[in-house]
Amino acid sequence: MTNHTFIPIIIGTDMNAYNMAISFHEEYGIKPILVGKEPLSFTSLSSIPKTIELNPRLPEKQVFVSFLKEVAAKYAEPGKKMLLVGTNDLYVRMIIENADELKSHFVFNYISEPLMNDVLVKSNFYKLCAEHGIDAPATYFYSCRDEQPFAEEVMFPIIIKPSNGVEYYKNPFAGMEKVYKVNSYEEIHTVIKTIKASGYKEDLIIQDYIPGDDTYMWDSVFYMNSHGKAELITFAQVVLQEHTVTAIGNYTALITRYNEEMMMKLKGFLEALNYVGYANFDLKYDERDGKFKVFEVNIRQGRSSYYITACGHNMAKYLVDDVIHGQQKELTLLNEKFLFTVVPKIVLKKFVSNPEVLKHVKVLLRKGKYGNPLFYKKDRHFKRKLYLFARQINYYRKYKNSKW
Repeated sequence: MTNHTFIPIIIGTDMNAYNMAISFHEEYGIKPILVGKEPLSFTSLSSIPKTIELNPRLPEKQVFVSFLKEVAAKYAEPGKKMLLVGTNDLYVRMIIENADELKSHFVFNYISEPLMNDVLVKSNFYKLCAEHGIDAPATYFYSCRDEQPFAEEVMFPIIIKPSNGVEYYKNPFAGMEKVYKVNSYEEIHTVIKTIKASGYKEDLIIQDYIPGDDTYMWDSVFYMNSHGKAELITFAQVVLQEHTVTAIGNYTALITRYNEEMMMKLKGFLEALNYVGYANFDLKYDERDGKFKVFEVNIRQGRSSYYITACGHNMAKYLVDDVIHGQQKELTLLNEKFLFTVVPKIVLKKFVSNPEVLKHVKVLLRKGKYGNPLFYKKDRHFKRKLYLFARQINYYRKYKNSKW
């Protein structure tokens, strides 16, 4: 391992964890230590992690803290700081909730617990958006503790989704979906009844459905340094997202764009909140009024955020320069042309329905300005090529057989 003053500890074993791992490896030649509850092929079939420490009870609060302390003790080296990176909402939430205990062993850059609750709980988040002039879809909230049926007057179709995703996924059930698109009050009542029966007690979001295919979705990533100042802002148009019911909202391809007005508007919002760390906004363009509407902000980098690294702004380096070296950077508004994709070219060419976006996709493919992080050239695990080949075939089948 190259001699650096830090050791990356990445919590998670999924695609997001892999993208962070290769970002550290690409920039520093470091093989990070991964911590997770179960092995996933993204990282288990990879030569990039130094090791993967697994504990099936990791999502439990007491286990989470004690196991991370064990990992810190096991891999500690004199003069090196343990840099902690979360890769999903649950793990980031647990880092924040246990920050005081974890700070004796790790360094990290995440928001405070009160701000986390304002941002992650959608009913709180949309109030913040309204207060700061950020557009969002027309939204109603229904408490699963309420015994009365939902009775607000809405225009169909509408979307139903949990306000508290972390709590929602603690109560799995048959037919569980990430987002429900419904067309009648009868369907609303059925979805609410099913979710209530699972044991979920928090609010549900009942929201205006903004028309438009995947290409109407947009993505914006920020790095806010530990002083609350923006150092990097991106804006990208979604080309494709996952079309399976449990994975809607996970982007499989996007193109970097430049929209200074929206970039600076979202910057003002985060700086007003004293936000720190990575933030990943999900937006949709509403052609009915010509506005970008914010759905949510993830308090971490997203699984598709690797396009930042691919465009020359390594995700790991922003974190290391800030948290380890105490360096502050001037603001960069990303203005590079790049196609991020984790699906094969045939899926892009066959299933992107927006002709203008498809034309841009083909231009970037022809110019070689595209990349799939899963095919990281320095990853030499002997089973990886076979795994990726099977995954690419499976993606074609998924898009052929499903439609959101």
